[in-house]
Amino acid sequence: MIIKICGITLLETAQQAKEYGADLIGFVFAPSSRQVTVERAVNICREIKGVGKVGVFVNAPLGEVIAIARQCRLDFVQFHGNESPDYCRQVKVPVVKAFQIDNQFLAERVNSFPVDYVLCDSFVPGCPGGSGVSFDWQRAETAMRQIKVPVLVAGGLTAGNVGTAIKILQPAGVDVSGGVETNGVKDGLKIKEFIQAARAAEGVNHA
Repeated sequence: MIIKICGITLLETAQQAKEYGADLIGFVFAPSSRQVTVERAVNICREIKGVGKVGVFVNAPLGEVIAIARQCRLDFVQFHGNESPDYCRQVKVPVVKAFQIDNQFLAERVNSFPVDYVLCDSFVPGCPGGSGVSFDWQRAETAMRQIKVPVLVAGGLTAGNVGTAIKILQPAGVDVSGGVETNGVKDGLKIKEFIQAARAAEGVNHA
């Protein structure tokens, strides 16, 4: 089970995520309340070892993505916009492509993207990600099982509901940001509780 803590802006938070057992930490380079500068991300990445680094982008110029991935030595790039299959193909770093679960969600379209992971997120008009709203896991289960690459789940996850999401969807991983915050700031205790809950659910699923 891959656990990603997204929206990292501080070294302290990155250290907590690693300490409590996160596999990946995410840096948002798109306009957002959690946006981080390249300089700060570089500094955090330099200090933190033993955890994967993910850069989150929304319709960014390809050259910008490639440059930031190189500067920060990112392990993955994650796209939340209208990036095309060809766009994804040109990135030499492993790609996570986000798709919003709505009435038009089709596994066939998702499978046309040459990516390493698919992230299934909630559909909120005007919000490409980090909405804090969960989608209907029961309704999405069948379509998600048709996706050919490993699937990560995001959208409104918390320590209180991540176990249910894992039980229903059995994803390759989970991705959280707002669900481990207090008043918009990453909360070390919530990060710890979220990771513990996800690991506990993972153990039950594999029993």
